[in-house]
Amino acid sequence: MAGGITDTGELYSPSVGLVYMFNLIVGTGALTMPKAFATAGWVVSLVLISVLAFMSYITTTFVIEAMAAANAQLRWKRRENQKVEDGDSSSEISDDEVLVRDRYDRSETRPILSVQRVSNIDHFDIVERVEMGQMASLFFNKVGVNLFYICLIVYLYGDLAIYAAAVPMSLMEVACGNLSCSAGSSLKYNDTEVCWGHVKRQDAYRIFLAVFTLLLGPFTFFNVQKTKYLQIGTSLMRWIAFTTMIILALIRIGKGKAEGHPPAAVLLGVPNLFGVCVYSFMCQHSLPSVVTPISDKRRVSALVLLDYTLILSFYSLLSFTAIFCFDNGVLKDMYTLNFTDNCDVIGVAFLRYFLGLFPVFTISTNFPIIAVTLRNNWKTLFHRGGTYPWVVDRVVFPLITLVPPIIVAFCTHDLETLVGITGAYAGTGIQYIIPACLVYFGRKDLGLTYGDAVNNKHRSPFHHVFWVWFVLIWAGSCLMFVTANIVLTETKH
Repeated sequence: MAGGITDTGELYSPSVGLVYMFNLIVGTGALTMPKAFATAGWVVSLVLISVLAFMSYITTTFVIEAMAAANAQLRWKRRENQKVEDGDSSSEISDDEVLVRDRYDRSETRPILSVQRVSNIDHFDIVERVEMGQMASLFFNKVGVNLFYICLIVYLYGDLAIYAAAVPMSLMEVACGNLSCSAGSSLKYNDTEVCWGHVKRQDAYRIFLAVFTLLLGPFTFFNVQKTKYLQIGTSLMRWIAFTTMIILALIRIGKGKAEGHPPAAVLLGVPNLFGVCVYSFMCQHSLPSVVTPISDKRRVSALVLLDYTLILSFYSLLSFTAIFCFDNGVLKDMYTLNFTDNCDVIGVAFLRYFLGLFPVFTISTNFPIIAVTLRNNWKTLFHRGGTYPWVVDRVVFPLITLVPPIIVAFCTHDLETLVGITGAYAGTGIQYIIPACLVYFGRKDLGLTYGDAVNNKHRSPFHHVFWVWFVLIWAGSCLMFVTANIVLTETKH
C-alpha cells in the first residue's frame, strides 16, 4: 500500500481467486448490515444494495483495467531505460516517434517515451502486483497522489476505529451479558447498567478497550505479516459464523417464532445504509493482491461479476433473515450479539459464546495489519527523500497511527454510525472516485505512449467515457445527499 511494486506470490487458479475475493469483501461490514436494513426498510434496502453492488462492480473493473495499464507503462519505462543504458536510444528512435509527456506536469520526473512499435509482447499482462499507491504515482500529478493518500489514510483510520470498538464491545457483551439465559430473550441492556460489582457496562467496555490497546497496540511499532494459515483460519471461522446465523434465523422463522416486522421504506435510514453498503462492498484497495496471482486472467471480468452476484445474494439472505427473525428494536449494531443471550434462537451455550466472541478472533488478527498499513502510508505521504530520524520513524508515526482511532473508540462504540461515516465519505473516495480517476488518466497515458489504437485486453466492459463520468457524478451526488441529511438531522435535534 505504500506505493511500490511487491512480489506477486504463488499463483492460484481462477476458482481460488473467486474464493479469496469473496473473503476479502465479506467482513465486518456485513455484521452491521442487518441493523441498517431494519432502519431503512426492506424495499429501500434491497434496491440500494443492488445498485451499490452494481456500482462497485463497475469500479472493480476500472481498477483491473488500470492495473493492466500500469503493467504496460512499467514495462515500457523499463524498456526505454534499458535503451538509454545500452546507448541505443538516439539511433533507434526517430524525431517523429517522440512524444513529450507534459500534459500532467510530469515531464521532469518521467522519461520521454516513444510510440509502440510492432511487437509480439503482450504489454497488458498483469504479472506484476502494482498497488493503488503505485498506480496513483504513475497516472496522477503530485496533488492527485497526495489526495489519494489522504483519502486512503482517512479510510484506514475509520477501519481501525471500527475494529477498536468492535472487539471491546463483543467482550463486554459476553462478560456482562446473560449467556445463561435466565432472563428474557428480548432483554436489551443499557450502558449505564451494572456489569459486575460497581463496574458499569460502559466502564467494562473501556477496560476491555484498554486491554485491547495494550495487547495489540505494540504491533503498530513493528512489522507484521498475515500468514497463509492465519487467513485460512479466520476465513473458516467467518464461514461457520455467518452460516450458523443464517440457519438459526431460518429455523426460527420456519417455526413461526419470528418477531420482525420491518417497514418497507424509511428515508431517514438511507444515508447510514449507504455508508454501510459501500463499506461492505469495499475491495478496490486490495484488488492487486488478489487479482495479480490468478494464473488465467482471460475471464477475470466474468469472475468478478460472479463474485459480486454471490456476495449480493449472501448479504441479502443474511440481512433479510435477520430483520424478519428479530424485532427491529432489539437488533444490535453487531448482528452476532443478537445470539449471545437469546436461548429461543440458540440453546447451545458453546455456540452462543462462539458467535459472541467471533469478532474478537477475526478482527484482532486484522488490526495490526491495518495499523502497519496506515503507518506506512503516513511515511509515504511525508517522504521527501532520505530516511527519517529514529524517533520519528519508530515512535511518532506509530503513535499518530494508533492514538486517534483508540480515542474515537473510547468516546463511542456505535458501530453502525462508525461504519456508515467511514463508508459514506472515505469509502466513496476509495471505491468510486479514485478508480474512476485511475482508469481515466490511465487511458490518457496509454494514448500518449502507445497511440490511439491501443488495445488493453483487460479493458473494462464499461469502457465508454460516459461510465467514468457517471461514477463520478454518482459519487458526488451521494456525498451531497449524505451530508445534507446529516446536517438536517442535527438541526432538528
